[in-house]
Amino acid sequence: MKDVTKNSLYYTSLGRRKRSHAVVQLKKGTGLTYINGKIREEVQLFNTPLDLVGENGKWDIVAFVRGGGITGQTESIRLGVARALILINQDFKTTLRKAGYVTRDAREKERKKPGLKRARRAPQWSKR
Repeated sequence: MKDVTKNSLYYTSLGRRKRSHAVVQLKKGTGLTYINGKIREEVQLFNTPLDLVGENGKWDIVAFVRGGGITGQTESIRLGVARALILINQDFKTTLRKAGYVTRDAREKERKKPGLKRARRAPQWSKR
């Protein structure tokens, strides 16, 4: 996250989840959401940090997301929105932390090991 001043045009933050990375910008606006340049209507999950602190409808979300699937991308945007809100006002941090929006979920896909079919699945074993 980079340092920005209070009179900045937008607040930028980074969110990550699984294999996805999201660069999120919050701009003063009417509550629109742009993801990779396209307007999105169904954005309940992204707006949950904004709803929690009572800032919904005051900020436009502009997100650039790469990698991962739908779940990873949506949760990385949500983390980026929460981090940008903390840049706007430090008082939001305790509220967002209690709700679990500030903590980065560190779970990643476990790698496949040699001799196994998947990360932990061993090939079928026959006694005789």
